[in-house]
Amino acid sequence: MTEQNFPMTQGIEDLATRVREIHAERSDLVIALTGSVASGKSTLARHLDETLSTGLTVETVSTDGFLFSTEFLREQGLFQKKGFPETYDRTAMETAIASIRDRATDFPGYSHVTFDPDPALTRRLDPVEVLIMEGLGFQPRAAALAAPHEPDLLIYLDAELEHIEAWFLERFLRFWHAAEHDPTSFYAQFRHMSEPELITFAKSVWAGINLPNLEQHILPLRGRADLVVKKDMSHAIQITEDRWPAG
Repeated sequence: MTEQNFPMTQGIEDLATRVREIHAERSDLVIALTGSVASGKSTLARHLDETLSTGLTVETVSTDGFLFSTEFLREQGLFQKKGFPETYDRTAMETAIASIRDRATDFPGYSHVTFDPDPALTRRLDPVEVLIMEGLGFQPRAAALAAPHEPDLLIYLDAELEHIEAWFLERFLRFWHAAEHDPTSFYAQFRHMSEPELITFAKSVWAGINLPNLEQHILPLRGRADLVVKKDMSHAIQITEDRWPAG
């Protein structure tokens, strides 16, 4: 079962119920949903959006749109750290969070085919009751109550390291296969490799980039998250930690 076949489990209903309870305390709730690369953040965000949309106005965006361009990252010597905190335009992200609370706001989009922000994918969103921002680039809140430019609720998607690495390799292979007939894909540059060579290369990317990012920058957020959601190998989830203050 791939993350694309993520089941609608009771865990999603439980998480949505908890978010609704928290929303009752904050009418314009901005959620940061984070976790490791390839942990399934976008899939969880989509299912949470669909479940919450029964009764609430909800939008979901990815923080990938706030990544600096590949060209800029290469110029700055940061391309090999793509996904690390310094590769995001934090000022633009914070400005968008503050703005969406009371006015229509543009959120930049990102192409996982070209591996770059794509202006054509920019979305103008009106203020909603719940905004889910999934991805990386978040920092812990400076205080117990969020400032206007900070997310109100931090959800951390947790999983066993061996499972995350397996999902990463699976996703890398999926994009690689899809690039066979798409020369514009970022992954087309790897089509000269055999599949075993590609797997070896993907493992080196995981070990050299994504694992250090997880250990140094992403995992520390788990201890500061309001809700920790654990996903098992079958992609079922459950809330394992709830630190949101009791009402």
